[in-house]
Amino acid sequence: MSSEDPSPTVYDALGGMEFFLTLADRFYEAVKSDAVLLPLYPEPEDLPAASRRLGLFLAQYWGGPHDYSEERGHPMLRARHMPYVVGALQRDHWLVCMLGAVNELVTDDGIRAQMTDYFVKAADHLRNDQPLRMVKP
Repeated sequence: MSSEDPSPTVYDALGGMEFFLTLADRFYEAVKSDAVLLPLYPEPEDLPAASRRLGLFLAQYWGGPHDYSEERGHPMLRARHMPYVVGALQRDHWLVCMLGAVNELVTDDGIRAQMTDYFVKAADHLRNDQPLRMVKP
């Protein structure tokens, strides 16, 4: 008998890679009509590739295969987003698009709450319009 935890990952519970690729596609469909977010993509024709990368990242984060890291290395989310101004306005628009996709696709209340919590924290983490504050011991 295996000593591994038999409980499924979020990745498994939501149906695997197909779910996360669909989630990313729904998010990017909203981005296409968002006047705040769309200008952050200097080449709108790259949105399908950006969607795929997001889907792979989210699948990996939620317990799926490490395809994202194998293709792109460590996620380095903050560093990858540094070239773009991400302030409160961009964060809020990003959350509206992402949580709209989550609410549309995730029917399990517990998983929806987990994902919402993660996305709110991730969106705040990506803000780069203010200097990082060092916490003194």
